[in-house]
Amino acid sequence: MAMEICTKTLLMPPPLFPIDEEKEANTEHNSLVFDASILKYQSTIPSQFIWPDEEKPCAKPPELLVEAIDLGGFLSGDPLAVSNAARLVNEACRKHGFFLVVNHGVDAPLVGEAHKNMDYFFNLSLSEKQRAQRKVGDHCGYASSFTGRFSTKLPWKETLSFRYCDDDQVSGIVKNYFLNVMGEDFEQFGRVYQQYCEAMSRLSLGIMELLGMSLGVGSEYFREFFKGNDSIMRLNYYPPCQKPNLTLGTGPHCDPTSLTILHQDQVSGLEVFVDEKWHSIAPNSEAFVVNIGDTFMALSNGIYKSCLHRAVVNRQSPRKSLAFFLCPKMEKVVRPPNGLVDGKNPRIYPDFTWSSLLEFTQKHYRADTKTLHVFSNWLQQQNN
Repeated sequence: MAMEICTKTLLMPPPLFPIDEEKEANTEHNSLVFDASILKYQSTIPSQFIWPDEEKPCAKPPELLVEAIDLGGFLSGDPLAVSNAARLVNEACRKHGFFLVVNHGVDAPLVGEAHKNMDYFFNLSLSEKQRAQRKVGDHCGYASSFTGRFSTKLPWKETLSFRYCDDDQVSGIVKNYFLNVMGEDFEQFGRVYQQYCEAMSRLSLGIMELLGMSLGVGSEYFREFFKGNDSIMRLNYYPPCQKPNLTLGTGPHCDPTSLTILHQDQVSGLEVFVDEKWHSIAPNSEAFVVNIGDTFMALSNGIYKSCLHRAVVNRQSPRKSLAFFLCPKMEKVVRPPNGLVDGKNPRIYPDFTWSSLLEFTQKHYRADTKTLHVFSNWLQQQNN
């Protein structure tokens, strides 16, 4: 029954051995090409995209009522707005790590341009998109599903990922990336996403002030920690699928990064696993969906939760989303502030750098529900 699938606990055991991407890619599926312009019309889908029964999507999951935080009110310094925002965020992040931000100060026309340019890119021919092809072991570039990385449980999606740095020494990094990879025709494309990433970086630092206040360590602690952030921007495109009940746009996982700021189009598809069942988060064009990632869970000493989530697809409409993954500088040591560690709350995770966790998820382990736990054990073994 659909509801039975909906309510199953999906905490799957991690693999016993690190994933070797090249070995995975060197299987019989290596000729498989995810060309959305063709596959979206096919009545059958390749077996590599069919997920196990316990992970398949469920019909009409209940909606998760996510708190909408008035970020503008918080940043204005109004005492009542500050107190209310900190309380709501604390409640949400202790339970599941998801909340919305409204009155966020990001220009609606810029968001619209980011969506419009995403439409342009994913409507290109496969060969054109492959000019930005993601290389094995890298986290940037174009990926048509994960056909070059894994052989089973492939996601029904295309992505375009690129790096953003909040650093004057590499100003224009996004614009220059597209000039170098896609050519002069993409100069305006790169300029739009340069501006969008800059807006997301500013927004994320404001959210970090709020998270600091809600955890009782002050507004500046996490803001300072993430100054000069070395982050990831990803454009997600989920084509229609004629068998949406068999596959997933993105499988169940927790984000290994620090904070995700997501803007959805008007097509539903984001689901979160709360209270032992899947819930949907409805699109809201005026809000950003924010969720805690594994790195910030470690920074909060496990107080705030990195929640299991996934994306589903449908038969009729493509779904698109803009995801900004806030990350610290590569060699910044991830360690909770002293105020969050005491005799009653000892350290849960070892010190690590973001670069080591990123390398682990790109070269050794397929991100899932247990990434931070497995990474912590792997790190301790490496240090012994």
